[in-house]
Amino acid sequence: MQDDVGTILRAMFMVVLKLSAPGLVAALTVGLVVSLIQAVTQINETTLAFVPKLLALGLALSIAGPFMFATLNDYTHLLFDRLIAAGGQ
Repeated sequence: MQDDVGTILRAMFMVVLKLSAPGLVAALTVGLVVSLIQAVTQINETTLAFVPKLLALGLALSIAGPFMFATLNDYTHLLFDRLIAAGGQ
């Protein structure tokens, strides 16, 4: 039983990393590029930093959406399979 809990928790943390990585990487990359452009041109406009991040996040989620859904679906099946197996014991 302890091994099952450890396996489920480890899988949960991997799922959290896989689901959060595309959006975080896209927002971080675009934020860094926009910050460099703002530092070079000395333009301090808050919407200039917000709008590209929002667009990049939407693009990253639309591209990585099927992967994210498949990851979450696999984890859900694993969780229910383990739940059924634990109920039979």
